[in-house]
Amino acid sequence: MTKQYELIIFDWDGTLMDSAAKIVSCMQKAAAHCQVTIPSAAAVSHIIGISLKPAIKQLFNTDDDELAERLTLAYKEVYLGADTTPCPLFDGVTDMLSALTDAGNVLAVATGKARRGLNRAWQQTDTGHFFTTSRCADEADSKPSPDMLLQLLEERGLTAGQALMIGDTTYDMLMAQAIGMDRVGVSYGVHAPVNLAKHHPKAIVHSITELHALLMTQG
Repeated sequence: MTKQYELIIFDWDGTLMDSAAKIVSCMQKAAAHCQVTIPSAAAVSHIIGISLKPAIKQLFNTDDDELAERLTLAYKEVYLGADTTPCPLFDGVTDMLSALTDAGNVLAVATGKARRGLNRAWQQTDTGHFFTTSRCADEADSKPSPDMLLQLLEERGLTAGQALMIGDTTYDMLMAQAIGMDRVGVSYGVHAPVNLAKHHPKAIVHSITELHALLMTQG
């Protein structure tokens, strides 16, 4: 399959890193700190993948910039120091990335994380060297806008038909669909397969093992 594409673009949280539990915990602690209604785990999971401040506005159903900024700062503070929920890579991710790069594929990341957060995750997991390029939440319009993907395509001199987007949320599927880019959904993240399927991915896979096998198949 990968032979069809000049660039394979991965979402990060929920696609390569098992970070949903930490994001939920930190968002709930931020809400408690700011004395607003604590959102359910399901509600927090639904907004994972969007850039942080737009996600907070959606989650808490507010247009109050001052409240959103307080929640954003509280979330960052909790995430960086007060919460110890582990954030491992999904089993098999490193082997998959290594096999893909060894086979000559060019890999990228398009993430709702800020650049500082992605760099930190790369350092902690020793995976940054697998990726030729990336776009983060503070460098582009938030998903589901296709801005991240358009920037990556322009940087590499590619068309949408030459790249593949892989993600666990409808936001990932929507931004690829908006520009006619092929996409693969993963069901082990935060959005249900039935919702991913609405955006007509080439495939929906249920594990890193299955994703690895799909990507290593010649198209």
